[in-house]
Amino acid sequence: MTSHQNHPGEQGPAEDPPHRGEDLAALLQRLLGGAPGKTQKDLATAARISYPTLNAWMNRTRGTSRIEADTIRALVAAFRGWGVTVTPAEMFTAVGRPIPGRADQEREARLLRLYRQLPDEQQRAVVKYAEAMTAIAHAS
Repeated sequence: MTSHQNHPGEQGPAEDPPHRGEDLAALLQRLLGGAPGKTQKDLATAARISYPTLNAWMNRTRGTSRIEADTIRALVAAFRGWGVTVTPAEMFTAVGRPIPGRADQEREARLLRLYRQLPDEQQRAVVKYAEAMTAIAHAS
């Protein structure tokens, strides 16, 4: 009896499956596997995410399209802090979001979204606060 012959470039049974197309749950599971002794609770704590939210993402019972960019970056930072190699691009792709530009542009867009949700009086307070912070920063 002959065994199956692998052709060059063909994935054999002992090789790891390709990681392309992973959703967030699959990526987090794989990355947690690369962090011996770390659990979902450890990840939630390290990334400052509630455990029920993280667990829902991992069980695919909660959507991931609205995850803030800062949360995605916090997940990356947590894994990197444990010595697990992951890039922000991998994480954004797994969430199904475009990889954002510079972090300052993302923060600015987030601030503007929040600002627009405030009533006029609170918007004016935010502007005064920002002016005061700018004055302090320039005085230093």
